[in-house]
Amino acid sequence: MELTVNLRFEQIIALIRQLPVNQVLKLKVEIDKKIAEPKSVREKSEFQKFLLGGPVMSGEQYNEFKENRKKFNAWRQE
Repeated sequence: MELTVNLRFEQIIALIRQLPVNQVLKLKVEIDKKIAEPKSVREKSEFQKFLLGGPVMSGEQYNEFKENRKKFNAWRQE
C-alpha cells in the first residue's frame, strides 16, 4: 500500500518543528546519510576529474614560472 501526500515546504518545516529534539537529530542524520553525502561524494568526484584533466606544467615551465615570479616580486618592491 502506498500513500502520497502533497505538502508544501513550509508545512514540512512546521511538522519538523513539532518533533522532539531527539527525533529532529535522527531526521538530520538520515537526511545527511541518504541525500547530502552521496551528492557531495559525486560532486567531489566530478571536481577531482575536472582538476586531474587539466593542463600540467613541465619541470622546465615550472622553473620559468618561479623565475618570473621572482622578477615580478622584485618589480613590485621597487
